[in-house]
Amino acid sequence: MTTTTRPRVPAGTARAGGPAPSTTGTRARRAAGRRRLTACAVLMTPFFALLVTVFLIPVGTAVYLSFFSDDQPGLGFGPERTVFVGLRSYAAVLTDPTFLGGLGTVALYCLIYIPLMVAGALALALLLDSGVVRLRAFAQLGLFLPHAVPGIIAALIWLYLYTPGISPVIDLFARADITIDFLGIHTVVPSIVNIALWSNLGYNMVVFYAALQAVPREVIEASVVDGAGPVRTALQVKTPLVRASIVMVAIFTLIWALQLFTEPMLLSQSSPMISSRFSPSMYIYDAAFTRNNYSLAAAASVVLLVCTIALSYGVTRFTSRAETAEEAR
Repeated sequence: MTTTTRPRVPAGTARAGGPAPSTTGTRARRAAGRRRLTACAVLMTPFFALLVTVFLIPVGTAVYLSFFSDDQPGLGFGPERTVFVGLRSYAAVLTDPTFLGGLGTVALYCLIYIPLMVAGALALALLLDSGVVRLRAFAQLGLFLPHAVPGIIAALIWLYLYTPGISPVIDLFARADITIDFLGIHTVVPSIVNIALWSNLGYNMVVFYAALQAVPREVIEASVVDGAGPVRTALQVKTPLVRASIVMVAIFTLIWALQLFTEPMLLSQSSPMISSRFSPSMYIYDAAFTRNNYSLAAAASVVLLVCTIALSYGVTRFTSRAETAEEAR
């Protein structure tokens, strides 16, 4: 009887009739990876298209314009030409007392507006979530409605209420022998803060209320069983669980506050305390469309953008470190 021994095929060697299993698996994984990359590219293309169109191209254009200026040689009688001026426009912006004063005004505005906005919206959301407020849906709609009013219309409404002689609010104070100038030197910034709060408080309240709806009810019930009252539950249980929403609202509010423009621009028609360069955005508008100095306007825009990015990054880093330190305890 004869025994036939088959030769052993080394691992990874292709058999007759098809590729090796390991080669087939590698090709399948590569094909799956390519499909995932293609899907990611298709889904991210609209985002990157908008990012390039509405952010990178305008920023690049502003940076380019800030390094050039239109000069007229020959004592101003020659033809106008565009020349490279380097950092001259940035030096002019950073040494202009009106621009620095606008930065100070916006800093004061942010110090008043941002804490009131975040704390007020969070307090309203906690009240709605606690069930203390009756007719919750109507209350939420009523608080959100001012945000649906365009900013220009809101500023006009409050301009009517701030103007002496036609304002029913000022007449009411006058009957009580109280004289108040809402657009005076010490009250103009709080008056602008009031307009911004009236317009945006309801929107941020809805953001916080939506975040509170995602808080597990079991956690709240456990705190109640442990003896926590409504105030303690709101401050020590619910608020820490919506910290991410608080940080997001604070950052967005900071970005919007640094771009302060609509309210002071309209109120400037009735108050000498609001100049044409009251805020950095108004300074940019005045430089571009009143003085026709696009290089100066572009440089101021870049400076404002850098300040916004730096402050937003600082808020993000601060909150991240605070959260890490709290988790380490």
